[in-house]
Amino acid sequence: MYKIICFALFLFCNKAIAQTPIKMTKEKTTIKKNADKLVVYQIYTRLFSNTKTTNKFNGTIKENGCGKFNDINDAALTSLRKFGVSHVWYTGVIEHATMTDYSKYGIAKDNPLVVKGIAGSPYAVKDYYDVDPDLAVNVKNRMKEFESLVLRSHKNDLKVIIDFVPNHVARQYHSDVKPKGVRDLGEDDDKSKSFAVNNNFYYIEGQEFVVPANVNPPIKATEVFVENPAKATGNDVFMANPSINDWFETVKLNYGVDYLDNRTTYFNPVPDTWLKMRDILLFWATKGVDGFRCDMAEMVPKEFWGWVIPEVKKINPHIIFIAEIYNPSAYWSYINEGKFDYLYDKVGLYDSLRRLMQGGGDANDITKVWQNESGNFANHMIRFLENHDEHRICSKFFVGDAFKAVPSMILSATLHSSPVMLFFGQELGVNPNTAEGFSGDDGRTTIFDYWGVPEFQNWVNNYKYDGGKLTSEQKKIRKFYADLLKFVNTSDAVQNGQFFDLQYVNNHGQSPNYNDLKIFSYLRFTEKQKLLFICNFDLENSYSTDVSIPKGAWEMMKINPLEKHTFKGVFGNKLILAEQKTDRIKVEIPKNSVLIFEIK
Repeated sequence: MYKIICFALFLFCNKAIAQTPIKMTKEKTTIKKNADKLVVYQIYTRLFSNTKTTNKFNGTIKENGCGKFNDINDAALTSLRKFGVSHVWYTGVIEHATMTDYSKYGIAKDNPLVVKGIAGSPYAVKDYYDVDPDLAVNVKNRMKEFESLVLRSHKNDLKVIIDFVPNHVARQYHSDVKPKGVRDLGEDDDKSKSFAVNNNFYYIEGQEFVVPANVNPPIKATEVFVENPAKATGNDVFMANPSINDWFETVKLNYGVDYLDNRTTYFNPVPDTWLKMRDILLFWATKGVDGFRCDMAEMVPKEFWGWVIPEVKKINPHIIFIAEIYNPSAYWSYINEGKFDYLYDKVGLYDSLRRLMQGGGDANDITKVWQNESGNFANHMIRFLENHDEHRICSKFFVGDAFKAVPSMILSATLHSSPVMLFFGQELGVNPNTAEGFSGDDGRTTIFDYWGVPEFQNWVNNYKYDGGKLTSEQKKIRKFYADLLKFVNTSDAVQNGQFFDLQYVNNHGQSPNYNDLKIFSYLRFTEKQKLLFICNFDLENSYSTDVSIPKGAWEMMKINPLEKHTFKGVFGNKLILAEQKTDRIKVEIPKNSVLIFEIK
């Protein structure tokens, strides 16, 4: 893992915002100094390299096509590395339930009544020890094709992240290729008990599973689905009859927590599920995987993570663990006790920026976000504006325009030294505007179906991966992202610097024309470089405003405010404010933009 030693200085807002005294804290992270900032690029592997343009609703793999491991070639990987990516998250690698029949390859068929979408959800894992056969050119050779992708990625100086789905599995989970001596999940369960510490599943005693009445798969089931006794459903539904809105196609795993007895825990001795999941993580780590994005990590006890992550790091101390987590009150415990390297910053920065991007919100909320994270884990938060769970920026459900994300993307990438994440095609303005299959027309790129992504195919269909088929608008937005990643990967202040929030000395009318509902300003600085960021989230109005920098900030930057200094525009900002000898500067900031100055 890259190790950047970061010191983040935080100033708590005055009483006008936080009702707390100003105080300063420092934070260290475990990322290497002077290394590139972690830039994670999420690839939905099934869709990434699919060049078929049929896009039939509920189309089969033959009709709509499917990307392959082999298609993610050196040209694509070289282009991503040049783009500024450090880590590639290959989503949907591990074998999951599907309506596509691979029985001739020794892979058991799945009943369509417990599969979502013809292709199936990558989060309904069917065999933890195998890869998705959809992704192989030669199904019998599928694991070797994945291993070749890992080697190819490493050759192109890219680290590999895959999903680890720890909370639930497909209802018909069965490993066809598990290593010799490995017992399957549930194979030794006492099914007469709703809970037993060494059972891998929870059971609904005396009841048979009931498929939701309104399940109507596009491929008709040839036989009824039988599960007796019923197992608890993945989203903590301890009933035999989950609804269609539940994760009905999945089964919850038992980590030694008795949910029906006030969540009483039985962690000593180590439960059987812990051991099985450790061995699965070790299996993938030995294949050269450099990190795991852990699905719904907070639905699994932090005690398990605190035990298993050090176990995996014994064989690779540089491997990283990213937690999908949505409960801010649990953040610190999943870092401190759970040993995670990074957590999703969804309920916090993403939500605050989304409100601003949609024309509402309050820029002061950004201060509240980092205050809630400061001192402990601000540099452990992975920032993003898109992933497979969220609406695409360009969709009618979000803002409908890739360029409206510019201030939010710059802030996400520069607020602290923490990683930033992109979803494939974000840099090309992907806009899903039709129903692909199971999930309908929802503004997301489908994870359940075989599909082609037209905007992304403009890049993929060009064999040199140089954007030869991109529209002028796509070239423009991709250049913005490329320039931004180059900036953060060459800026000492962004990679390694301290952080100073300027909002508290500028808001509530303290600086003339500073609309603190729409403007947010901050400093990032090291001994080598001092940067001032002024973000205008207003989609309609530009501002001629003052921006104040307090004495404490000058002292922390080791600059004498009484001496003359120059504010030189960087990252597309051509302004130069020379011979400044004041604690405030005057700027004209256009609507929906960011001004970045280097203080000389």
